[in-house]
Amino acid sequence: MPELPEVETVKNGLAPFMDGATIKRIVLNRPNLRFPFPNGFQELLEGQQIGQLRRRAKYLIVPLMSGTNMLAHLGMSGSFKINAELIEGTARKFVPLAHQKHDHVILEVVHPTKGRVDIIYNDPRRFGYMDLFDDEQESPHFANMGPEPLGNQFNAQHLAERFLNKKTPVKSALLDQRNVAGLGNIYVCEALFLSKIDPRCPVGTLVRADGKPKKALELLAPTIVQVLNEAIAAGGSTLKDFKHADGELGYFQHRFQAYGREGEPCLTPNCKANIARTVQSGRSTFYCPNCQT
Repeated sequence: MPELPEVETVKNGLAPFMDGATIKRIVLNRPNLRFPFPNGFQELLEGQQIGQLRRRAKYLIVPLMSGTNMLAHLGMSGSFKINAELIEGTARKFVPLAHQKHDHVILEVVHPTKGRVDIIYNDPRRFGYMDLFDDEQESPHFANMGPEPLGNQFNAQHLAERFLNKKTPVKSALLDQRNVAGLGNIYVCEALFLSKIDPRCPVGTLVRADGKPKKALELLAPTIVQVLNEAIAAGGSTLKDFKHADGELGYFQHRFQAYGREGEPCLTPNCKANIARTVQSGRSTFYCPNCQT
């Protein structure tokens, strides 16, 4: 499933073609994705000007000047494609793309400088979904969601406050969206490896009695930010179905130091152990049994 860096990459790819554009028409090639489209989905979006795209956790948000927001979740295999009149500064006659199998939603928009643009949502497995909401604070999609790991509210002290006196394994706690929004299995494995923290470690042991973060937690918070930023710079990780909005693939998977490397040598200098795998909350965890203690 695409995680925060992948959704951020998609947002960055779509923004130049959608920010400031007006939605002329929406084509729905089926009545539902993972869930049915909300009532009035087309009517509420058509004719609206788009504001500045943003991301919240693993959600792409398309704000409209009316105050309504369109939300998109990519699920397991969702992706967006772009077909535009103006690409890389070269004008061309707009030719609609032939519909491909699993092209479920098409947003026909007109951009102030790029002209006609089709934003095409393709999803073979249909685990993705779209919805509408007005107020983020009242939307059930964001209820009790923690701070963004790339935002100013995320730091070691925040984690310490959430982890104090808890026995939850740190891997599971970081995947809990109530503690921090948008983290997923891949990048948590990588951050814990780089921080040398055992993923099975109870989170309460990372917090001092006075509620302040211990040294390991002080290292973990900025390491999470580092891993996410490096993944965004690399365009995310291509695992199975993920593609950018331009059809290109991500490359961060070539930098994995723990995730998916079961049985391979640990990359830490002078460490002779192999990467091990265990299952936590139904998800694979990859770690070094020697370095992460």
